[in-house]
Amino acid sequence: MKAQPFCRSHLRFVVTFFAFAICAITTQATDKVVVLKAARLFDGKSKSLVQNGVVIVQGAKIVDAGSNLPAPADAQVIDLGDTTLSPGFMDGHTHLTLDFSGNYNERRLRELDLNVSEQAIIATRYARATVEAGFTTVRDLGSRFVGSKEFVDVALRNSINKGVIVGPRMLVATFGIGATGGHFDPTSGFRDMLFGREPGFSEGIADGPDAIRQAVRFEVKNGADVIKAAVSGGVLSLADEVDTPQLTPAEMAALVDETHRLRKKVAVHCHGDQAAKEAIEAGVDSIEHGSFMKPETLTLMKNKGTYLTPTLMATEWIMGKIDNYPPALQAKAKAAGAARSDMFRNAVKMGVKISFGTDAAVFPHGQNAKEFKLMVDLGMQPIDALKAATGNAADLFGIAQKTGTLEKGKLADVIAMPGDPTADITATERVSFVMKEGKIIRNGPPSSQPVAVSADENPEIPAD
Repeated sequence: MKAQPFCRSHLRFVVTFFAFAICAITTQATDKVVVLKAARLFDGKSKSLVQNGVVIVQGAKIVDAGSNLPAPADAQVIDLGDTTLSPGFMDGHTHLTLDFSGNYNERRLRELDLNVSEQAIIATRYARATVEAGFTTVRDLGSRFVGSKEFVDVALRNSINKGVIVGPRMLVATFGIGATGGHFDPTSGFRDMLFGREPGFSEGIADGPDAIRQAVRFEVKNGADVIKAAVSGGVLSLADEVDTPQLTPAEMAALVDETHRLRKKVAVHCHGDQAAKEAIEAGVDSIEHGSFMKPETLTLMKNKGTYLTPTLMATEWIMGKIDNYPPALQAKAKAAGAARSDMFRNAVKMGVKISFGTDAAVFPHGQNAKEFKLMVDLGMQPIDALKAATGNAADLFGIAQKTGTLEKGKLADVIAMPGDPTADITATERVSFVMKEGKIIRNGPPSSQPVAVSADENPEIPAD
């Protein structure tokens, strides 16, 4: 007798479960089908474009993509005319919570009065400018504010994921990991103890293999998707030489081992050749910048399958605004600028794997696509530059199963640019349509222009 109430309760549960399941299936089945049509299509992996491109989207996913595909009945058809459809671009090296494109000395003074909450609000503009420029996914490689332990990049990523604000999909690195007095030390170059204490592992500054492991664990605990470390000096830091190694081989090994044990990838800021060689041998996933890498190091890089993220735009911007920087930084920028062109040409000729990355924040957010022309001008074929920002980048990011190409089952991250980008690579700078996960973010003029630093917006010391 006592079993009957239990059976009735169990039956109600089963009926309710199936009712919800049927409702979910019905909702999914009734998602509106959207058909995007354009004169051409680049799928993110092929060696050429196809004519009469079509991408069929339902919900957040691609149903089909190719040439001359028929539109399903009752689908919404969006004919984008003489454009080229492409997977959403990906930038492997950004800093969306920062902007250090203005005068270096003015920024350095203003950062002492920076309100981190205000900067977080401003960062929402950088995120929108980036996605409206056609970049639907970015790696955000370092977000740090002097004297603050706030994870602004994590908050920005989460707000985008929840639909609170509009922006690209973000893989964030929280604080970059570096050595005391090195490129990522936020107090380096300031008077000793100006901020009352030395930064430690909880701000990404660590010395010795065990401290490096602790810093990696702390950052993953607090939301890091990827680990970023400075293994050589940098251009926009006052207290180090641009090409000197800043981690020992033992520290490098600990960095890579601990990061990979936690199933994350390692991106390293590195200009110097020796530091790059040690990082590649340790097994890092990407070298960011790589200005002074020699052919022998590039050969090692190719053999190991390590990606190069060249960030040509950063050097280009700095050299165009060289008077905005102190003499010591000008000298470092000139040396890195003179070396990086030959390095990149050699990398292209040798077949090193290259992922698109710009160091956005060194220049105003939203101008990321200018990197394409710089890559092509230095010897990369236009189609390979497009692949660097789509299929290649997705492979480096570890999300190729979800996005990076226009294929059935992938997330519907689709953009359109005028004309044929393989004939005029600057078409990438004039994106006119942006869809992210099936939602149209832009169809026509952007809602905002590229965002530059103003007198009232003060960034942190540059990360690269």
